[in-house]
Amino acid sequence: MPLIRFDILEGRTEEQIRHMLAASHRAMLKAFNVPDRDRYQVVTEHKSFHMVVQDTGLDIPRTNDVVLVSVFTRPRTEQEKLTFYRELCDELHRSCNIAPEDVVISLVSNTDADWSFGMGRAQFITNELPGSDLPFAHLE
Repeated sequence: MPLIRFDILEGRTEEQIRHMLAASHRAMLKAFNVPDRDRYQVVTEHKSFHMVVQDTGLDIPRTNDVVLVSVFTRPRTEQEKLTFYRELCDELHRSCNIAPEDVVISLVSNTDADWSFGMGRAQFITNELPGSDLPFAHLE
């Protein structure tokens, strides 16, 4: 159950944001092989003086289309992460005309005990989710 948070500068239209969310969901489905309805996304818009996104000395040019993507997820393999980075940049470029140079991604791993989908329960642990009783296969 990845939770994807987007930090963007103010000014995008509702349609542009919907396309961005759909593009990121497609990338997640390809890279992490999660169920289609495993979709949790939040967009936060900021004034330009509320966000600083530099390049860590890599000479990567940024524009006002910059997108900071934070993904909270169960542990993923290195290959899954690399696939997600590539797929997300490809999807955002193809669907939203956001240049790969404007996409900054950070993945934060956590465990099954760190998720509750509602009702005050940890459904991964209580085996309420389909497949939650299976050994976790994505550990690095």
